[in-house]
Amino acid sequence: MIYNKEEIFKAVSTVNDPEVGFNLVEMGLIYDAFCNEKMEVTVVMTLSTKACPLHQLIVQWVEEAVLRELPKAQLAQVELVWEPAWNISMATDEVKAKLGGM
Repeated sequence: MIYNKEEIFKAVSTVNDPEVGFNLVEMGLIYDAFCNEKMEVTVVMTLSTKACPLHQLIVQWVEEAVLRELPKAQLAQVELVWEPAWNISMATDEVKAKLGGM
C-alpha cells in the first residue's frame, strides 16, 4: 500500500516550527507530498524565509517524522522549493489569527 498525500501530511504535521510553535502543515509550508512504489516518500516544502537559521534541522525533522510515523516508508526526502514564496495567507485561519501581526 502506497502512502497517500493525506497520510504524509499527517506525519509531517508532527513537526513544529520552533520559532512560532505551529506545525509545518498549519503554517502552509508543505506544498505537496507523494510516495512511489518503492515506498520512497518525497515532501515538497518551503521555509518561511530563505535565511531560516534552522533550515537543515527542519529538513532533517521532516525526514525523521516521515520515517517514524510511516513505518513502511523506506526513504524520506525533502524537496525544498522557493516558488511560490511563502506568506502568511498560506497558513490556516488559526495561525493567521495568532501571527497576523507578522
